[in-house]
Amino acid sequence: MNRDAILSIKLPIPGRALETYTVREPRRFERPARPFTRIAYAAAHVVADPWSTKEPWLEAAVDWDATIAFRRHLWSWGLGVAEAMDTAQRGMGMDWANSLELIRRTLEAAKSVPGAVVGCGAGTDHLAPDPGLGIERVIAAYEEQCAAVEKLGGRIVLMASRALAACAKSPDDYVRVYERVLAQVREPVIIHWLGEMFDPALEGYWGHADHGKAMDVCLDVIRKHAAKVDGIKISLLDKDKEIAMRRRLPKGGVGGPSDPQRGVRMYTGDDFNFAELIEGDGEGHSDALLGIFDAIAPAASGALSALAGGDRAGYHDILAPTVPLSRHIFQAPTRFYKTGVVFLAWLNGHQEHFVMVGGQESARSVLHFAELFRLADQAGLLADPALACRRMRQLLAVHGI
Repeated sequence: MNRDAILSIKLPIPGRALETYTVREPRRFERPARPFTRIAYAAAHVVADPWSTKEPWLEAAVDWDATIAFRRHLWSWGLGVAEAMDTAQRGMGMDWANSLELIRRTLEAAKSVPGAVVGCGAGTDHLAPDPGLGIERVIAAYEEQCAAVEKLGGRIVLMASRALAACAKSPDDYVRVYERVLAQVREPVIIHWLGEMFDPALEGYWGHADHGKAMDVCLDVIRKHAAKVDGIKISLLDKDKEIAMRRRLPKGGVGGPSDPQRGVRMYTGDDFNFAELIEGDGEGHSDALLGIFDAIAPAASGALSALAGGDRAGYHDILAPTVPLSRHIFQAPTRFYKTGVVFLAWLNGHQEHFVMVGGQESARSVLHFAELFRLADQAGLLADPALACRRMRQLLAVHGI
């Protein structure tokens, strides 16, 4: 695709210098004309309220209107919304009370959008992690949040629990918790195994530091309760581990919301290798529940439309330049990826400021933002280049550049 050079901007580079960077015409994507052949959720961020008097590091202040408007943007591209996940700074600025209000507002908004899909995070984050906690308290915390989501009519994404990671003494404790919760849910859930690279407090989840042994425990739970599991999202940033687990999931006949022969799905959470994992291989593919889809929604939609039409070359042509962008946004410390997601939303005019819940706009360096700008442009994802350049210059000025 021909993309003409249209603007230039001076961006910082290592060595306390500036270089002139040429911005190109953005790629243009069409809204989907056919259903995707992959399920695709974007884990959506929240828009902070810069007018609030709340202390940003201590209390979440959310601009609800802008936050819901962004969800409508994601739905318009044919993507589902995974709500109140870590991308929304869940447990990293957003507490359970605000998360439940976020879920309520998103489910209400979805009623007026034909075909809108929402998955709702339910966890234990209102329970402070403590090695002295009893497992029954962790179970009760999960039950409380699952019941709250179900009362609102939401589908559950069963989030990983810091409280469980803190107090579990063995893999059997994980089995006990998940079996109790799965036995009670009304509809099949998506289990989210969030790796320690995203949240250091979750190291050793499923009772093992070794991911292979942890996978065995998780798969045992899934097999025994397959009728209650729509799928599992793993966020380990390791494609080989994801493929190995995908091949071991129950293959069919376990029931489900829309397809009684669906099997248990693998939802990729691999923001480094998502393109090839979604495409799949001769033995299967991954569906998607990704934070990066928040940032690249038009490209993700265009690529999935190409894949649905059998155009694999077109699929890769669109997604290939988004992979370096995603790897940059999710580089270590990976837990700060939300800063890049919100920065790109600001550049693209989805919010009027670069302010975040928890003050996390300060979590990345100005050189990181400059490279993110370049990579977003190279992927054709600066929707309004003039606006993006203007806002990038504002950020540089704030940093004294």
